[in-house]
Amino acid sequence: MPFRWSLNPYMGCAHRCTYCYVRGYERRADRPSGEEYGQSVRVKTNVADVLRQELARRSWRGEGVAIGAATDPYQPVEGYYRLTRKCLEVLAAARNPFSIITRGPMIIRDIDVLQEASRRAEVHITFSVPTLDPTIWRKTEPGTAPPRQRLRALRAVVDAGIDAGVGIAPVLPGITDKPELLTDVVRAAREAGATGVWCNVLFLAPGTREHFLEHLARDWPELLPRYERLYRATTYLAKSETEPIKRQVASLRERYEVADRRQVKLEPAPQPEQLSLAV
Repeated sequence: MPFRWSLNPYMGCAHRCTYCYVRGYERRADRPSGEEYGQSVRVKTNVADVLRQELARRSWRGEGVAIGAATDPYQPVEGYYRLTRKCLEVLAAARNPFSIITRGPMIIRDIDVLQEASRRAEVHITFSVPTLDPTIWRKTEPGTAPPRQRLRALRAVVDAGIDAGVGIAPVLPGITDKPELLTDVVRAAREAGATGVWCNVLFLAPGTREHFLEHLARDWPELLPRYERLYRATTYLAKSETEPIKRQVASLRERYEVADRRQVKLEPAPQPEQLSLAV
């Protein structure tokens, strides 16, 4: 999911996912990236005001903004500060396109704002659902809402006319890449009304690598040698490792006919056509 501009109302994340790539950023900034990460969250209290000023610049071209690339915008602290909601209101007022990636069912609180934004600009929501397996979920995403709760939120968002799909990210080799587990997620996404499904395979940068492998040694010790071999000299796995998984998810997407089936599609009105004047 490439993007040029991102927005994160918070720094740090209470979800404490063991594989979170942001741990690498925190380490480079000389901030805690191990078990301490996520125990405190820094709040950008003026983020909506700064966003409004940036969108008003004459140089701003109305490009898409990705929300949640470095911290979940709907982690628990959002229930109090409501900064994500304020940012959505600013983006909607500016008719600026945006996307959101989240594991937080709290997003249903903001369906009204998302509907208004969808009528004004392109809006897309991704619910991250790496697995439905309860044991794997508890071990790898200790601070997150249960996966099926996220899917219920997805259903509510889609039924409201908003474009929303599922990201199986990250896929963990030897853990969540089993065909039956991937099938469970794609089938459940289809049943929840997802407009699309995509996946990414785990990558491990310094800062994340050490923390993840420590948890792997505790929870799946038999897989530690494989991971040490796969990620010995690289952050990203070779295509020979990742492409078979991506092809499998693509095949499942076709098999279960995951597509945009919204009964009501909220979309911005088409731009008026500029007619030429014949003389």
